[in-house]
Amino acid sequence: MADVTYYGADWCVDCRRSKALLNRLAVEYDTKDVSESAELASEAENIAGRKNIPVILFADGHFLVEPSDKDLEAALAERNLA
Repeated sequence: MADVTYYGADWCVDCRRSKALLNRLAVEYDTKDVSESAELASEAENIAGRKNIPVILFADGHFLVEPSDKDLEAALAERNLA
């Protein structure tokens, strides 16, 4: 299992931006496409406490919802993932 789990959907602009950042920084992550099943959407909502995506979950339990690139980069750097 990767240290980062990405919950998002291809139709979501913020999701595409966060996913592009993860790819650009060569961060290994698991992808859970919430548009594929209600179960995955529910998982993301249970983590975040709301329906917004993307949800970026770290192995230490910390998570970000709709993060800016700056916030996502900082969270990755804090965990030595980028």
